[in-house]
Amino acid sequence: MSHLIYVLIVGAISGWLAGQIRRGFGFGLFGNIAVGIVGAFVGNWVFGQLGVSLGAGLLSTILTSVIGALLVLFVIGLIKK
Repeated sequence: MSHLIYVLIVGAISGWLAGQIRRGFGFGLFGNIAVGIVGAFVGNWVFGQLGVSLGAGLLSTILTSVIGALLVLFVIGLIKK
């Protein structure tokens, strides 16, 4: 249960940060959580494929998730055009 809460909090922070970086791409609280969670998976996959590690801990997890969320928002932007 605590892992789920951790994932939701990291997802919310990451989605919100990505929405702030890419202005106009905020999706509200639940949308930002979803973008952040999907971004965490995307970021982990991309960095794993590249053999890159940003370290361990909460800050690196959030940074990886934000980068992944930015990639997700970029793809959403392409699809919306």
